[in-house]
Amino acid sequence: MTLEELFNKLWIDYTAQNPAAKKVYELFTTEGEEVVNDHIAFRTFDDPKINIDVLSKTFLEKGYEEKGQYEFKEKHLFAKHFEHKTDKNAPRVFISQLKTSDFSEFLQKILKSVVHNISEEALVSEELIFSGNVWGTPDYDTYLRLREESEYAAWVYVYGFRANHFTVSVNGLKKFDNLEQVNQFLKDNNFLLNSSGGEIKGTKEQLLRQSSIMANHISVEFTNGVYSIPGCYYEFAQRYLDENGKLYSGFIAKSADKIFESTNYYKG
Repeated sequence: MTLEELFNKLWIDYTAQNPAAKKVYELFTTEGEEVVNDHIAFRTFDDPKINIDVLSKTFLEKGYEEKGQYEFKEKHLFAKHFEHKTDKNAPRVFISQLKTSDFSEFLQKILKSVVHNISEEALVSEELIFSGNVWGTPDYDTYLRLREESEYAAWVYVYGFRANHFTVSVNGLKKFDNLEQVNQFLKDNNFLLNSSGGEIKGTKEQLLRQSSIMANHISVEFTNGVYSIPGCYYEFAQRYLDENGKLYSGFIAKSADKIFESTNYYKG
């Protein structure tokens, strides 16, 4: 599978499950924009069978290399970001993992059973990164209990391995000069922005500003019924030149911490 084919598969899965994300993309393309993807993000647990090192293999084999590490103490997360060695147009890849030992025995037990239920074939497959939930239909009551401890854990328990979000590069847009204009465009089209920590996370001085829409609620089949819960979201990033005239390419942990909350449950 080529890198282009991999990202296409991830995009098809992401938009098929989350029509709101596809609508955002189409709004920009209708404006004549060519949407450039700044980065794509994934979530997982710190189990050695499915941790960052496992999920990143697919990208490392296709020419990516590790570029940064990040700690999120409040969310109990660790993350790394990767960039392609030669293709400067390839999206950055951001992979985070939950520090499961920081949580209750209940959460740890559930997540261990989840990993136990993944087949060896799936674990070594190149397609693991977009294989979705490979451990079986989730239980709604379990989902609710996990959500009380960690929205992140509950999201992965339900959705498994797939793109958590794609990100529009504001730098790549022609009609929109800044994130404020992008956010207003989204609000004018009735999208709800993630306002945790403000609608815009980060500053020009930090060389990165980000915003995102809240994940739309989608119908999910659980063992005990169909329920509407948050799916994936779309992010928007504006980057600035550093003192050497190079475009900043990393991430700001404090900002990303709030972006994670785009999948938090909210009443529609």
